[in-house]
Amino acid sequence: MPLYEHVFISRQDLSTAQAEGLIEHFSTVLADNGGKVVDHEYWGVKTMAYKINKNRKGHYAYLRTDAPAAAVQEMERLMGLHDDVMRLLTIKMDVLPEGPSVQMQKRDERSDRGDRPDRGDRPDRGDRPDRGDRPDRGDRGDRPDRGGERRERR
Repeated sequence: MPLYEHVFISRQDLSTAQAEGLIEHFSTVLADNGGKVVDHEYWGVKTMAYKINKNRKGHYAYLRTDAPAAAVQEMERLMGLHDDVMRLLTIKMDVLPEGPSVQMQKRDERSDRGDRPDRGDRPDRGDRPDRGDRPDRGDRGDRPDRGGERRERR
């Protein structure tokens, strides 16, 4: 059977137990349609880059599944109809990665970033000339009016 990774975001006003209950609910939907959940993780409440349905935060959940396409389509259909699920993403994988996801690893365990150079040693900056002193902008009170002359209304 095909392997998939799913991430979905649920509303911020749910409790943690309710958000984890959604993981169990959608796991049973997959199981009823012939699939199985290999692994699941609850990532917690995270701030989103933009508002979705007037929510700034959301409960993030992650599933690794081994399921036929029909089971995944049914789960996605039910997620789309569920009022508590705001967004979902499904990716088909050739091989599911072992161990915890990157979100669950501690920062010091992540070795793929490597050493980052100091700010002064950045090779992409090249030789930039000195910009010199910038003129004082003042309090912007001396700027001319851009709207032309103003007349009083009578």
